[in-house]
Amino acid sequence: MRLPRRAAGLIAAVALLAPMSDAVHREATVVDLHSDTILEVASGKRDITARSTSGHIDLPRLREGGVDVQVFALFVDPRFAGQGYARVTALLDAFDRLDAQQGALVRATSVAEIEEAVRAGRIAVVLAVENGTAIDGNLEHLGHLHARGVRMMSLTWNNSNDLADGASEEVAGGLTPLGRRVLARMQELRLVIDVSHLSERSFWDVLAATTGPLVATHSNAAGLTPHRRNLSDDQLRAIARRGGIVGVNFYPTFTGGATLAHVLDHIDYLVRIMGADYVALGSDFDGFSQTVKDLEDVSHLPNLTAGLVARGYTPADVRKILGGNALRVFRQVWGR
Repeated sequence: MRLPRRAAGLIAAVALLAPMSDAVHREATVVDLHSDTILEVASGKRDITARSTSGHIDLPRLREGGVDVQVFALFVDPRFAGQGYARVTALLDAFDRLDAQQGALVRATSVAEIEEAVRAGRIAVVLAVENGTAIDGNLEHLGHLHARGVRMMSLTWNNSNDLADGASEEVAGGLTPLGRRVLARMQELRLVIDVSHLSERSFWDVLAATTGPLVATHSNAAGLTPHRRNLSDDQLRAIARRGGIVGVNFYPTFTGGATLAHVLDHIDYLVRIMGADYVALGSDFDGFSQTVKDLEDVSHLPNLTAGLVARGYTPADVRKILGGNALRVFRQVWGR
């Protein structure tokens, strides 16, 4: 649990504690629960196998940041409604091409495969569908996505769809009957259920319709930064009671400012409300264009570890937040 709150001399404290924080970062299995990088791969905007001067993530910077597991979100924009499955298939194809041309990234569909990748010095990639529009209302498509390595899905983006209401639009009054069937099938397939982007009514409906841990891959605390994409204290406590996790989003709109300190403030808040066992990282890198001071891209992730150590977090709790909590949930949902 967090010890005393940071003093004004945070920068000096970080420098003083650098050897300790560097060791903690190296020892941790670092997991980022959300990035939109695969969209840039699919569009041909960037070759992420080489260092880029744009965006937040590429292979060299992932290595510099000490990331062991990167979740790639296969985001299906609402404009693809009715063609969602074709779109998500195209994104999967783009990842397959990327996977085939290099050996440093490896698709992982189990914790055992993650552990094997880490031992081999490779970066494990977990594939996640963002927006249930991707299945075009067809439950069979869920099985096809699972067979291609998808292990997580959110029901909505900000808009409402045929499964549930999103954070920015209320049409169905929460979870739809089709959404309930989709959740049941997701649990049969052992897909992680991502509750980021849901409306509050949809969130509570999903909680009532499921068992086991739920994950908000990239959401923050509404009690600290009021925003429709952030979660209330009651929602945070409900996720913790179910053994789930919340991945802290680095997007300045959701943190209340464009600095590392704002991200750390949200981690502090979540730990205070939920406990250190239920907080994780969900950067949303390549999903926003702003620059976050001291977290300009994924290569600067060790600064976050240094900030946690400077704020008094124990090494054990830092390792949980960096990735241990995420691995626990993956193991619980997927099995070994």
